[in-house]
Amino acid sequence: MNVLEVRGISKSFGGVKAVTDFSMTMKENDIIGVIGPNGAGKTTIFNVISGVYKQDSGQIFLGENDITNKEQHERARLGVARTFQNIRLFKGLSLLENVSAALDPTARYNIFHNILLSRKMRMEEKRIKEESERFLELVGLLKYQAEKPENLSYGYQRKLEIARALAIKPKVLLLDEPAAGLNPKEVVDLINLIRKISQDLDLSILIIEHRMEVIMELCRFIYVQNFGKTIAYGTPKEIQENEEVIKAYLGEED
Repeated sequence: MNVLEVRGISKSFGGVKAVTDFSMTMKENDIIGVIGPNGAGKTTIFNVISGVYKQDSGQIFLGENDITNKEQHERARLGVARTFQNIRLFKGLSLLENVSAALDPTARYNIFHNILLSRKMRMEEKRIKEESERFLELVGLLKYQAEKPENLSYGYQRKLEIARALAIKPKVLLLDEPAAGLNPKEVVDLINLIRKISQDLDLSILIIEHRMEVIMELCRFIYVQNFGKTIAYGTPKEIQENEEVIKAYLGEED
């Protein structure tokens, strides 16, 4: 069964067609890339899949669930998690608190347990702390759990954002330019981390990225966007040799 299926989604802003008739499928443990020049509509695709934007047409399925008309928070609960091109973390909170914030909606206690400081509430807080620590350990940040994210390197902040996304236990993880701003060593670490979490968590991952070493190392299949349209799709080798892709990136000689 496909974990994610996108059927002909389109999205326009005024007279600008940001995405036109985009379709794709993802299987379990798949890692798929979406590439293209700036302004090609890549992030708009993510925004439509995750529910930030409402598509003009088309359908989206998460497994057997039609999530086409679901709100963003509903899609997250069903198993769609994402990171953003511009890191969005809770400044002033510790790393542990940042990850715990994603787990708070799963707490199995109510306001009365809170008022009474019940045993159930204490058990839930312990569970959330332990799960948050597990995700921090997975991305290699457990020893920094008490630090504030603004005190850490850009690469560590990227890892923290991934840990927080993983905390909702998604079926599909959308990574929007996770290598942006990273140095070469951090890029290698990121590639190894993405491969690890896909394997360890049986997770399907969709990546937007300009760093081609990330795409070529990780992705089984690649979709290439240009001016809102899919101009090519195929394996990394097929994409590297595709003339339309080369023209889109390098231009065409007169």
